[in-house]
Amino acid sequence: MSKIIGNALPGIPWQDRPEGCDKPIWRYSNNPVIGRHDIPIANSIFNSAVVPFGDGYAGVFRCDSLSVSMDIFAGFSRDAIHWEINHEPVTFEGEDPEVTKREYRYDPRVVKIEDKYFVTWCNGYHGPTIGVAYTYDFKTFHQMENAFLPYNRNGVLFPRKINGRYMMLSRPSDTGHTPFGDIFLSQSPDMEFWGHHRFVMGTVPGDLSAWQSMKIGPGPCPIETDEGWLLIYHGVLRTCSGYVYRMGCALLDLEEPWKVKMRSRYYLLAPEELYEQNGDVPNVVFPCAALTDADTGRIAVYYGCADTVTGLAFTTVDNLMDWMKKYPMPIR
Repeated sequence: MSKIIGNALPGIPWQDRPEGCDKPIWRYSNNPVIGRHDIPIANSIFNSAVVPFGDGYAGVFRCDSLSVSMDIFAGFSRDAIHWEINHEPVTFEGEDPEVTKREYRYDPRVVKIEDKYFVTWCNGYHGPTIGVAYTYDFKTFHQMENAFLPYNRNGVLFPRKINGRYMMLSRPSDTGHTPFGDIFLSQSPDMEFWGHHRFVMGTVPGDLSAWQSMKIGPGPCPIETDEGWLLIYHGVLRTCSGYVYRMGCALLDLEEPWKVKMRSRYYLLAPEELYEQNGDVPNVVFPCAALTDADTGRIAVYYGCADTVTGLAFTTVDNLMDWMKKYPMPIR
């Protein structure tokens, strides 16, 4: 059995696997957990991230407004299912107005590192790049320097330093919808200057694993296990009717996390439910957060559905490890 390295979370949202389900991950029966109009000005709420906080949970949420502008909102919950999301977007504080000036903000992730909660997101600065901020209370947010030049998306931090350095996964992109995309890792001594960039893994040509043949990108912050860093990610297939986003997983080396140890050839979750197939952008499941309980190995995954609402799904570390071992991707 595999073991999650981390804290116990006895209150983690959970439902047992439904009878007859043979898949490694299963949906919450009352999905979506966050609807598109759960705050007054919202057109949609999706691609959001949550984390244990105090005696409950906090989160940062992508909310596209009724003018379809993209911004980040903070919210709180007692049970990680019922959320109270602020009605106004986060105001980021910082010393340099060149950095804090808002162009657009979307698809946040959040992770606790030592005593700070770090938020990363796709930040508009002459094109998409990775914004970085930290907070102690999810009320005041201190924006730091952008991590990279444009163009980049899906900045995902590891939950601790590795060999004395912060590490971040990302997907270099372009100013458009990015008809390509591989996952890279970057390192920093101070969360400001990023370098030592390393290729992690790329798309899969042909039909060996066609669901991830066009582009891939990191999802929730990597989960530390006794076998390596467990990464849940999204993969995209270009079809005759548009892009389809699915969910997969990989295992990265603990000390050199740009090295892939295992990777799933088959996807974990695909847009099959109506709320995943129908919305502002159809046929999308887009994972952004994962709560974990080290005592039981349980994992609760939050994912965007059709760029419109937020869904929740459940699995365990053993389910994901077994899936990769049963249906492995050849590591090149």
